[in-house]
This record gives sequence, structure tokens and C-alpha cells, in this order.
Amino acid sequence: MAKTLRYAIKHSFPIFISFIPVGLAYGVLMQSAGYNFIWTGACSLFVLAGSLQYLMVSFFAGGVSLATVAIMALLLNSRHIFYGLSFIEKFRSFGLWKYFLIYSLTDENYSLHCSHNFPDDIDEKWAYVVTASMAWLYWVILSIAGALIGTLIPFDTTGIDFALTALFIIILIEQMSGADNRLPALLAFVSSIVCLVIFGPSNFILPSLVITVALLTILRSRIEPAGKEEK
Repeated sequence: MAKTLRYAIKHSFPIFISFIPVGLAYGVLMQSAGYNFIWTGACSLFVLAGSLQYLMVSFFAGGVSLATVAIMALLLNSRHIFYGLSFIEKFRSFGLWKYFLIYSLTDENYSLHCSHNFPDDIDEKWAYVVTASMAWLYWVILSIAGALIGTLIPFDTTGIDFALTALFIIILIEQMSGADNRLPALLAFVSSIVCLVIFGPSNFILPSLVITVALLTILRSRIEPAGKEEK
């Protein structure tokens, strides 16, 4: 178990580094919106979805309806459905821990699970569980730390919410550079531009997500073969 723990910490450490600016920025934003570290920690603990949590800050401040929040959350995190499909059989073999692994299957944990390379003396089940737990703890602790920093050191938070956008831009560029099929990114880009022009900057996200998910579903047969050939 000690070797498994060391493996999980080493394997998940890059996620900790990437979470430092994003988690701290989220905590600062929550504090500036009037929500203390307890609320920040609770959101990170139970919601556990970085992009949605950033949006929730504006939802709280703007009095957005629960129906809109629910639809936005479903569409924004619909990609997790596809993440889960690739791990159904693996997680099923882990007993009750499968529920925690399903709950914690974020973008970052998905990338960690896909890159596991277990030595012979590592317990595979506990490596999955502990790695996911470490990434979860990183996010919760850093977001709480950000809220506390925002309380102790008040400063102008203008533009700080761009930290998550910057992280996703880097991830997108890295994925596109090694992808055989760039159609999903192209569809999302065109959908966003069209909806931005039609609905304006305040209302384009929801229709853009609906259109993108619909197009990806319709064109699934054209998107999947490249990935299967790569395997």
C-alpha cells in the first residue's frame, strides 16, 4: 500500500501543479462574490467540476434560475458520459469504490487514468482510487486556500477568472497538435462563433453547447473511426 501511495502521489503531482493557479483563482472569486471558504470548500467537495464552478460564481451573483443551471451543468459536463463509457468494465471490477471513481471522473482524472503504467508491485485498484482521491483533495484544498487568501489579502480580481480559460486553451492546443481528427474542435468553434453573433456574448454559451453536442452525436460515425484506428 505504501508503494501504491507513492505511485499515486507521483502520478498525480502534475495535476497539483496545474491546479495551483486555477484552484486559488476560484477561491478568490468565490470570496469576492461574498462566499467564504466554507461555501468554497463545499462546492469543490460536492460539485467537483472546475468549469461549472467558475460559472456558478456568476450564477450566484446574477440570480440565474435553477432550470438554467441544471441544463447548463448537463450540457457543459456531457463529455463525462463518454469518459465513463470507456471505463465501465474497469470500474465495475472495483466493487463499491466504483461510485467514487465515477463521481471523481473529471477531465484531469480521466487523463490520469488513461496514462496509468503500473509496475508489478502496485495494486491496480488502489492506484486508481488513491490517484483520484489525490486530485480531488488538491482541488478542494487549493480552492479553500484561495478563499482564505482572498480574505486576508484583498485585491482587484478583474481578469482572474481567465485562469480556467487559459488552462483549457492549453489543453485544447496540446490535444489538437496530436489529434488525427480535428472535426470536434472545428464544430465547437463554428458553433460558438455563430451563436455569439446571433445571441450575443451574454447568451451564446447554452445554445452553442446544445448545437455542439447535437452535431457530435449526429457525426459520431465520422469522428470515432480515427480514434479506433489509433488504438
